[in-house]
Amino acid sequence: MSLLDLTATQLAKAIKKGDVTAVDAMQAVIEQIENKEKELNCYVTFDKEAALENAKKVQAGIEDGSISGPLAGVPVAIKDNMCTEGVLTTCSSRILGNFIPAFSAEAVIRLEKAGAVIIGKTNMDEFAMGSTTETSAYGVTRNPWNTEHVPGGSSGGSAAAVAAGECFFALGSDTGGSIRQPASYCGVVGMKPTYGTVSRYGLIAYGSSLDQIGPLCKDVTDCATIMEIIASHDTKDSTSMSRNDTDFTSALVNDVNGMRIGIPRTYFGEGLDPQVKKAVLDAVDVLKSKGAIVEEFDLDLVDYAIPTYYTIAAAEASSNLERFDGVKYGYRAKKYEGLHDMYKRTRSEGFGAEVKRRIMLGSFVLSSGYYDAYYLKALRVKALIKKAFDNAFAKYDIIIGPVAPTTAPKLGSSLADPIKMYLGDIYTISLNLAGLPGMSIPCGVDLNGLPIGMQIIGDCFKEHNIIRAAYTYELARGGFKTPYDKEVQ
Repeated sequence: MSLLDLTATQLAKAIKKGDVTAVDAMQAVIEQIENKEKELNCYVTFDKEAALENAKKVQAGIEDGSISGPLAGVPVAIKDNMCTEGVLTTCSSRILGNFIPAFSAEAVIRLEKAGAVIIGKTNMDEFAMGSTTETSAYGVTRNPWNTEHVPGGSSGGSAAAVAAGECFFALGSDTGGSIRQPASYCGVVGMKPTYGTVSRYGLIAYGSSLDQIGPLCKDVTDCATIMEIIASHDTKDSTSMSRNDTDFTSALVNDVNGMRIGIPRTYFGEGLDPQVKKAVLDAVDVLKSKGAIVEEFDLDLVDYAIPTYYTIAAAEASSNLERFDGVKYGYRAKKYEGLHDMYKRTRSEGFGAEVKRRIMLGSFVLSSGYYDAYYLKALRVKALIKKAFDNAFAKYDIIIGPVAPTTAPKLGSSLADPIKMYLGDIYTISLNLAGLPGMSIPCGVDLNGLPIGMQIIGDCFKEHNIIRAAYTYELARGGFKTPYDKEVQ
């Protein structure tokens, strides 16, 4: 077995036992990056020497007993919208092409305290606005299962890096499905926790009421372990929740007997690829065979999720991105006449097309005369969507559906039709509007060998139910192949 075949938790145990070192693990990852990176383009920033030096420091701490965290010595990649002290953080945008933060995001700090070793910063859709990782100013990331296809987005670099063995796990952010959808497309596990569970301090905001940091990793055990580390109450984040139930590894139980599972009819109707439908329902049947009680039901208001989400997210993006003006940091246009012209030219040159589109949409819905008609109405619908889920969770422990209507589309096909790209988020965005936790777990491949993800949804603060169901299914399913295995699942 190659070192890269180990999960993050397996590697941490091997390092703790002294079978391998943190340096060995980092060298294995570096070798994989050097072999695959030209083809995949998972990273925006990667400093080989710094990564090895950090690995040596952590290994020394493990040996002298000063570092003993559950992920000590494990190489991790960080999505490039999370601040990392002294390391370039760009949001994959030209406008932040020279931005080096003076502090780190809280989630990054917690990983470092647990002994994880940062490799570099992963590619993403610019400012997390996209579903394909094609809007990055630093080039397109490709899906390791088939390089003619997208890895998903916006955390596409993180998902592809995990799938390709270019890291052992990664952090991503999820505003409307940006962890779960690339996890599905790349055949890895990805989780968006309940809003407020992981501190957003140091996460460069897209939609502040929707953004949440979460892990992308190889299996459910890794997911639970990482979540335990990064979940925390943080006074620096006003939306951070104080929870006493973040012992997520306690949910790694092979038992779903009596668990009530709801299957929304709306999620399995028109527009869903038959292969995706079959794979997800087959996975549900596995849980049913383990004693789960499965029932179909109607989840109303899902049809309104797309317009609601893109109204709210664009409005918040318009507000959040006002700070990028070329005055204090980031890109500044070289030629301009006066302050107003400097703002205009800097933002016109610094932002990409998709970001400009969403800023303009957000500015429109917030403008005088349209605020009530669009933004306030969207907030009311958001509340109704949350109520619909509340009604569902009064009957069910978890809800299961697909992550995306199809497997990973070909490069270029989504950007040619932005509306089609937006509709690709139809099964994921409701969770962000309602603040709910959700996980994508691989449940098969299509006829072209591209992975299919199953989405498990829980009520607020009920991640344990999701983890228990996912873990039970994973054990029944068995190992999931990597893109570079000779035999395809």
